[in-house]
Amino acid sequence: MSLTWSAKDHKNLNQPPATGQKRSRNDAGNKATVVLGAQWGDEGKGKVVDLLATEADLVCRCQGGNNAGHTVVVDGKEYDFHLLPSGIINTKSTSLIGNGVVIHLPGLFEEGDKNEKKGTCTPHETRSSERLGEETNCLRQSSPWLFDFHQVVDGLQETERQAQEGKTIGTTKKGIGPAYSSKASRTGLRVCDLLADFKDFSTRFKNLVHQYQSMYQSLTVDVDDQLKKLKEYAERLRPMVRDGVYYMYEALHGPPKKILVEGANAALLDIDFGTYPFVTSSNCTVGGACTGLGIPPLNIGDVFGVSKAYTTRVGIGAFPTEQLNAVGELLQTRGHEVGVTTGRKRRCGWLDLVIVRYAHMINGFTAIALTKLDILDVLDEIKVGVAYKLNGKRIPHFPANMDVLQKVEVEYETFPGWKTDTSAARKWNDLPAKAQNYIRFIENHIGVPSMFDTKSQTSITC
Repeated sequence: MSLTWSAKDHKNLNQPPATGQKRSRNDAGNKATVVLGAQWGDEGKGKVVDLLATEADLVCRCQGGNNAGHTVVVDGKEYDFHLLPSGIINTKSTSLIGNGVVIHLPGLFEEGDKNEKKGTCTPHETRSSERLGEETNCLRQSSPWLFDFHQVVDGLQETERQAQEGKTIGTTKKGIGPAYSSKASRTGLRVCDLLADFKDFSTRFKNLVHQYQSMYQSLTVDVDDQLKKLKEYAERLRPMVRDGVYYMYEALHGPPKKILVEGANAALLDIDFGTYPFVTSSNCTVGGACTGLGIPPLNIGDVFGVSKAYTTRVGIGAFPTEQLNAVGELLQTRGHEVGVTTGRKRRCGWLDLVIVRYAHMINGFTAIALTKLDILDVLDEIKVGVAYKLNGKRIPHFPANMDVLQKVEVEYETFPGWKTDTSAARKWNDLPAKAQNYIRFIENHIGVPSMFDTKSQTSITC
């Protein structure tokens, strides 16, 4: 594969319609299928992506960083993904890390090397979204760097919150918030900066370190050692870099291609629409696919929301349907609910259709992939949260204020358990009638058709 970018690679842009010929307005090109979390994360997006990726030509990450954690089991081997798209297991597809992702370079190569030993393709098949070189004369859509000191600062900020407010946000301490803060304050560094004039990069890196040290007196950074490592990484990285905007444009408007976008985190962790401030620092909703990859809204195709058949959440923050009882313990144990990235036990509760419907309002899901249905197999009865009440009255919206959300009372619908093993179900008719009724209720309440999945399935059946 050539590592250079030539004029012929931009043929669609350089060959407008002949004079007098009107360009078709309906020629939208290929569509991107987007997979998004519909709850607080950990819904099983990685598995859904892996299944869809078997037919994908291009699999993309659009936001977040190595705070995401997707686990995929293939032929008995367990793969954990944090920065790389989990669809990278399919060696026939190309993986693209978009400009909306904050990249921790040591973590990227460590993850690639670790999974390569298990039989995946190498990180050299990854393309980091980037405008490269003077030929394009534009460096605005590059992936921002997340440095080691961003991770240290993340921990220091949590310590300060605990000291000042008596509570923390419960971040993964992976440096995501500080890295996005550097980007937003326009002091951050990007892929293009590392691959350009290293002397200029070094100066800006030192200035960024000094900026944080002025705010956090205990922060120590071995600048020379960090720069030495980054320079070494740069040469390893260089062959992977592509001009993200043109690369995506060609994918959308070139020969027919199946494009898959893997969202990290989930709707209720979105910086704008989530349970703020207990959220992540990026847009985990469908708009993040557009801004994080340079995909026009016109080229967004199916949007699949992924939801467990119950609800989980990691860390602190409001959780209206949480079950601090034997039911919660059963869901945690049977579902093996432990965070891939942090190792923290997940809080568990009944399915909350208020938040799933809210996620649909924002994302416009074309279908819901329902995962871990079989975890509910042993229950005598199953509850589903369908509405919130405040002071005895139903509220028609999802509260933006977390103090209000903490006070809501959940209105439940109760269903009889099916008391049948569904782990081997591969098609709709394999499910017992009571499980079918449970799924149909979810579909009708949200207004979206569903897929169903169990923790051990190898296919998704509509």
